[in-house]
Amino acid sequence: MGNFIGMVVLWVVPLLFAIILHEVAHGWVAEKLGDPTAKILGRITLNPFVHIDLVGTIILPAVLLLTGSPFLFGWAKPVPVSFSNLRGGRKDMALVALSGPFSNFILAVISSVIYHFALSQLIPSSGIGSIWYNYLKEPIQQMAIISIQLNLVLMVVNLLPILPLDGGRIVVGLAPMKIAFALEQTERFGMLIVLLLIGSGAWSYIVNPVITFFIRFLM
Repeated sequence: MGNFIGMVVLWVVPLLFAIILHEVAHGWVAEKLGDPTAKILGRITLNPFVHIDLVGTIILPAVLLLTGSPFLFGWAKPVPVSFSNLRGGRKDMALVALSGPFSNFILAVISSVIYHFALSQLIPSSGIGSIWYNYLKEPIQQMAIISIQLNLVLMVVNLLPILPLDGGRIVVGLAPMKIAFALEQTERFGMLIVLLLIGSGAWSYIVNPVITFFIRFLM
C-alpha cells in the first residue's frame, strides 16, 4: 500500500503541474493578446481545484496508472478563450494554442535541470544537508524523469494537427482560409481520430519517435 501511495505521488504531482500550467498558459497569453475571459473567470491561477476535470484529471490518469499503461495522459478543464477578442485574429489564436505545448516543453527543460542537479556533486558530502539529500535524491530523480516524460507526451500529442488539439488550432490560425475551414469541419471527429490512433498502434509510430528524441536530448 505504501509503495502504491508513493507511486501515485510521484506521478500525480508532475501530472497536475503539467496540465494546469498548460491551461494557465493559454489563459495568460490570451489575456496579453486582448481576451480577458480567462482572467475574469479566475482561471489564470495555479489553484488545482479551479482546473480539475473529473474525467481528464482524475478518472483517466487513475485508470492508466492502475492498468500499468506505458504512458500517463490527462487534461484539465479547458481555459475559455473568446477568439473574437484577440487583437491579431487567427494569428493570435495560433499563438494562444501554441502557448500550452510550449509551457510543457519549458516544464520538461526545468525538470531536466532538476534531474541533472540531483546527479551532481554540488551537495555537501557530510552534515544535515547531506542526510536530507541522500534521503530525497532518488524520489527527486524519479519525479523529474516522470515530469520530463509527461510534459513531452502532452507537448507532442497536443501538437498533432487534429482539432480540438492545440496543433489543430495552430493550423487553423496559420493556414489559408480554405484549408482552415476544411479542418474546422473535422473537429467533431477529432477525439475519435485520437482514440483510433491509440487503438490501432499508429500512435507509437507518430508520437514515440519525437518523444524519444527529446528525452535523449534532455537526459
